Amino acid sequence: MGKILGVVNQKGGVGKTTTAINLAACLALEGLKTLLVDCDPQANCSSGLGFQRDDNRHSIYDVLVGDAPASQVILPTEIDLLFLLPGSKNLTGANIELATADDRALRLRRALAPIQADYDLVILDCPPALDLLTLNVLAAADTLIVPMQAEYFALEGISELISTLERVRAAYNPSLTIEGVLLTMYDDRTNLAQQVTETLREYFRERLFRTVIPRNVRLAEAPSHGKPVALYDARSRGTEAYFELAGEFIARNHIEIRPNGKRKLAELTKPKPEIRFWPYS
Repeated sequence: MGKILGVVNQKGGVGKTTTAINLAACLALEGLKTLLVDCDPQANCSSGLGFQRDDNRHSIYDVLVGDAPASQVILPTEIDLLFLLPGSKNLTGANIELATADDRALRLRRALAPIQADYDLVILDCPPALDLLTLNVLAAADTLIVPMQAEYFALEGISELISTLERVRAAYNPSLTIEGVLLTMYDDRTNLAQQVTETLREYFRERLFRTVIPRNVRLAEAPSHGKPVALYDARSRGTEAYFELAGEFIARNHIEIRPNGKRKLAELTKPKPEIRFWPYS
């Protein structure tokens, strides 16, 4: 049965969606059948994989409110082993519509249960808030990746997140763990970055990923092309970093890669498409 991995941090702008898209893509290119679930009303995971907004298309919103099973909403992507359960602006309403439901925190877990065994890994992208959508992710996930920048306010935010995790463990998901803390948009030339890294290493020890994600213009450009960075620029530092993160994740979890699942350089070096800006018309 596929492991469910949440990418969580209530602070915005720390690279959650970038990490969700690019880690999912790299794991799929390494041979793991991966489902990416876009739980953010901004639906940036969906647009980052080339799916423009479509109010007539079913999304994770329809799954959460019971209008459609997850199996009928999942979309294929450019990468053979990567699939998307798209997001929608309607998710904003789910916070209100589900507020009085007895199972409001467990809707996502129950929706994923029938399809979880079809995938090696399910990755959940969260909104930048500790709201009902994030609560559903925490209740559904087996483990979490927490992306954060190496700055002072990030340290304050992570203490609040850990407090929330303790409450979720007590109420809904006692087996929930932190897979690792991931440093993103990292610049090791600053003293602050090095000091924050040392503080995190002292606290999280082996749970702090060795891989760090650097500031990289290709990572910022790739979403405007509707592609993960591995398909946009296979040789960029961002691509290398996320493949390194995928390898570290695979090693930590003792996952065996299928013989035919090594990354496909031909697929990674396709000609770049013309840049497309929102709404990708």
